[in-house]
Amino acid sequence: MIRLLVILFIFSPFISNAQWNMASFKLGAFDPDATGSGFIIGYEGGTYVDRNFNYGWSIDWFHKNYTDENLVREFNNEFGFINSELNELRAKTNIHDIPIMFNITGKFPVAPKLKAFITGAAGVETLLIFYRSYEQPEDDEFKSAFDFAWRVGAGINYRLGSRSEFLVELTYHNSEPSWEFEVEDQGRTRVFERKYDMSGLLMRFGFRFYY
Repeated sequence: MIRLLVILFIFSPFISNAQWNMASFKLGAFDPDATGSGFIIGYEGGTYVDRNFNYGWSIDWFHKNYTDENLVREFNNEFGFINSELNELRAKTNIHDIPIMFNITGKFPVAPKLKAFITGAAGVETLLIFYRSYEQPEDDEFKSAFDFAWRVGAGINYRLGSRSEFLVELTYHNSEPSWEFEVEDQGRTRVFERKYDMSGLLMRFGFRFYY
């Protein structure tokens, strides 16, 4: 009996933590400067230190087809406006944005079933880019880009049951993945930087579950 009590005492922190794990599924809109707004989906996992503070990680997926207007202007300025329509085709871009973040969140009770929260996060942003090159604007080429990313945000949680919540959040996301490439045209070589300013606002809703 004493041995059993000792074992339960040793493993009690792990048992306690297991009761305070959580998983969140989020849907909403993301409006980065580079691409314009689009749909974003995300998952967040974490562990609660107590009822009002947790830490964890998250992963999101944002997909967008768009024309890089900044690149169109650079091509027009360097090589003339006579090929403006062709330059539009050259700037066609298809990206998959996948930020992986480590985050912390603090909650503040405001009503029996309602809590406000603030959150912060930092991590790595990966862009998978399918783009059109200057020389072969009809064909897709592939490139990846990476950058440090951070977020700050706030929102509200509404308790649905003993182990579930509905949440709404507004978050600012910051990152600027980029890469350089060369263009040769009529004996001239120019170096361009493709910068993807993925900074912008996320507005999302979702559900959080405890287990």
